Amino acid sequence: MTSAVSILPGAQLAVLNAAYRAAVARKRLRLALAAVTFLAVLVVAAFGAEVNLRTLFTYFGNFVSYFDRILTLEDGTRVWSNPAEWFWGWRKWLWMLAETILISYVGTMIGAVLAFALNFFAAQNTSPAPWLRFVIRRLLEFARTVPGIVFALIFVIAFGLGPMAGVLAIAIHSTGALGKLFSEIVENADMKPVEGVRSTGASWLSCMRFAVLPQVSAGYASYALLRFEINVREASVMGFVGAGGIGQELVVAIRKFYYSDVSAILLTIIVTVFIIDIGTGWLRGRLFGKDARA
Repeated sequence: MTSAVSILPGAQLAVLNAAYRAAVARKRLRLALAAVTFLAVLVVAAFGAEVNLRTLFTYFGNFVSYFDRILTLEDGTRVWSNPAEWFWGWRKWLWMLAETILISYVGTMIGAVLAFALNFFAAQNTSPAPWLRFVIRRLLEFARTVPGIVFALIFVIAFGLGPMAGVLAIAIHSTGALGKLFSEIVENADMKPVEGVRSTGASWLSCMRFAVLPQVSAGYASYALLRFEINVREASVMGFVGAGGIGQELVVAIRKFYYSDVSAILLTIIVTVFIIDIGTGWLRGRLFGKDARA
């Protein structure tokens, strides 16, 4: 079948070709303007942040040489040539790493429970009153906006050095982060079951329990596992301010220039995080399907 374009007179076909080329040219111009604008904004932002490329390239050798030092033992040999000397303190480090995992686990569980208790009040479609939704959302924003390490420092000052400060900091930050995620899941829930339960004269609490919770519980568990992965990394850093865990040993090694200890502890943390990420990803996939695993 002959197409409609092929039977158009030559003048009309030329007009169409010209219009197509003009449209393509305008699109390319918009893309070019967007790229130029992005680069201009990036340059201005870098200038405001005092990003100095000369300083970066001048001292880049120091960055490389530091990695060279942390991969060298005191006798001048490479760390992998003598693993026993490299991981001389592995028993102590594994104990502190286990403490880090426990800090993140307890903090995540507390945060998940608090987020579960608050998210129905923060969701737009389930909150009993607008003023209550406003208050709960501001509380959750405050909890997740303040960096966890700042909370940890405050709790170290209040309660002293140790894991308790790390647990409280992770619990508060997890409450804010999970509260937002949980409430977004609730806002995407189907409200027809809620209307059906409410038509029987059920209370607000019963509507949440029997109509909303069955729809969102899998999402809650998936996000809680994901948050646990993040909190293991957070707990490793909180030791820098004395909030317990392997971070305390790492900062001591950095400050005292125990170079090979720094690389050994970092490798221990990295491998542990990899294992936890893979394990929780596998668990999400087993419980909730391939979509959750991704």
